[in-house]
Amino acid sequence: MNYKVIDKETYYRKGVFRHFTEDCKCSTSMTARIDVTDLSGYSKRTGTKFYINFLYILSKVLNSREDYRMGYLWQTDELICYDVINPIQYVFHEDTGTCTPVYTEYNEDYEKFYSAALKDVEDAKKTREYGLDSANHPNWFDASYISWLSYDSLNIELPDGYLHFPPIINWGKYREENGRLLMPVTVRLNHAIADGFLVADVYRLLEQEIRSFVAFPL
Repeated sequence: MNYKVIDKETYYRKGVFRHFTEDCKCSTSMTARIDVTDLSGYSKRTGTKFYINFLYILSKVLNSREDYRMGYLWQTDELICYDVINPIQYVFHEDTGTCTPVYTEYNEDYEKFYSAALKDVEDAKKTREYGLDSANHPNWFDASYISWLSYDSLNIELPDGYLHFPPIINWGKYREENGRLLMPVTVRLNHAIADGFLVADVYRLLEQEIRSFVAFPL
């Protein structure tokens, strides 16, 4: 885990950062649908799992710019930017109705990421422990698939004043609309390090990366 310390006096969002860490501590969240028709087709053609393919694309997008890799060290009051952030995915256990967090390391190499993510999921299926270990995984973002519902809105609440900077991403079942498969995705970021543009840009980057991803078969 490597990071650089951001000089808050020269930080390009200095005024916004000060306001939303001192005057009005809050987050910003948005839900929108993205077109995953081509990604679904690619996954079926290649015999790969749509879920892991999307997780890879999501991780690539969130690692593509510093704004999504920010962190806060409350012990030293430092704003930092991680070299890389990794997804916390989840395994649902049908027998208990509970989930187990799965710490998967991001790798830009798709095949290496896919193999590791698949193994992490299979290993997690063997336990029923919750196993959350945030203290030892500070540069990990929450990536949770809500497989039972194609929802229209979702809001993640955190304690007032809690400066949690890693992204929280949720997505639901895709559904067919006008011959296309649209999937709800919810993006939550702390307002101190992101505004509406940065939240909305996640969707643009996701669709851009999906187009690039499906253009190159395995």
